[in-house]
Amino acid sequence: MKNNSALFYTCSLIEFIGRERKLKRSELVSFLGSKVIERIYRYADVFHCEPIEKTADDFITNLNIPQGAFDNVAACRYDAPDYWTIGEVYERLIEDMSGDDAEHIPERLIEIYTSWIDDVISNYNTDFYYQPRDYICECYRKREICA
Repeated sequence: MKNNSALFYTCSLIEFIGRERKLKRSELVSFLGSKVIERIYRYADVFHCEPIEKTADDFITNLNIPQGAFDNVAACRYDAPDYWTIGEVYERLIEDMSGDDAEHIPERLIEIYTSWIDDVISNYNTDFYYQPRDYICECYRKREICA
């Protein structure tokens, strides 16, 4: 399963909301929980019809998503990647780890976002998020940055 547009949108929305609320993406995913994530993933084609700013604001307001202090965009010494770019990094990793198991994508998403790799991908002062997808996947599998 490659180029899963619903997964791409879900990951990009998570990144957008995380930036807006200044939350680590792992914290946001834990806050949202599996039911909300499944809903976003299942109805991504509908949510995508609205500007992402509006959809994010609806979730922020309706779920009372708290404000945090994590601002990896401001901490970036270079041009920060946009939320679509980071959404794609997560989408690819989730696809690669899921293989043909499309049924459990939301569970795999939660597993990956709440793992050690969230801190690594969210550090925009490194080039990790620009690495090839097979390298990122191998690092995730080995639970370390590969040499």
